[in-house]
Amino acid sequence: MRSRREFITLLGGAAAWPVAARAERSERMRRIGWLDQFPESGPNTQTIIKAFNQIIEKMGWEVGRNLTIDYRWGLFDAVRARAAGAELLSLAPDVFVCGGTPATLAMQETTRTVPIVFAVVTDPVAQGIVTNLARPAGNITGFTYLEQTMGAKWLELLKEIAPSVKRVSLMFNPESSLFPLIFPIDRAGDVEACG
Repeated sequence: MRSRREFITLLGGAAAWPVAARAERSERMRRIGWLDQFPESGPNTQTIIKAFNQIIEKMGWEVGRNLTIDYRWGLFDAVRARAAGAELLSLAPDVFVCGGTPATLAMQETTRTVPIVFAVVTDPVAQGIVTNLARPAGNITGFTYLEQTMGAKWLELLKEIAPSVKRVSLMFNPESSLFPLIFPIDRAGDVEACG
């Protein structure tokens, strides 16, 4: 515990702080609601968080100083995602970050006013999350690495790499993925889907 003299010295020194430093202290705290399909203990989760924090710090945002991030992890199904989304919405975030389809769909149902940024969503246009990727409209935007034309290309590349492969199996969670839309499953038994 600090002595009274140290406390008074600290307060006296505060008068000498630059005006900008005092303005920083009065800066409004912003809030991100982060909903993700991956578990917090996942192998890449902490790496993603660290990279995200480094990027936002370069833009002047620092967790604890002018930013709070509320995380909800392991949202693989719609029921859990809706519950987590409603909980985070009650905290009045400035923006939602959604990792995965269940979280994104849940937030789309939950709010039409708070901005939503998604990632790791399979074909957001086919799922009705956005009207198109170039101009998503509404309060939702984001990026995807999976859309309908990619599945056929992946099979084409696999056949180039391993021409002797005659059958490919695909496992997916139908609640968080539209892989049947992405892979041409009906092509003469080339792909077997396991939902």
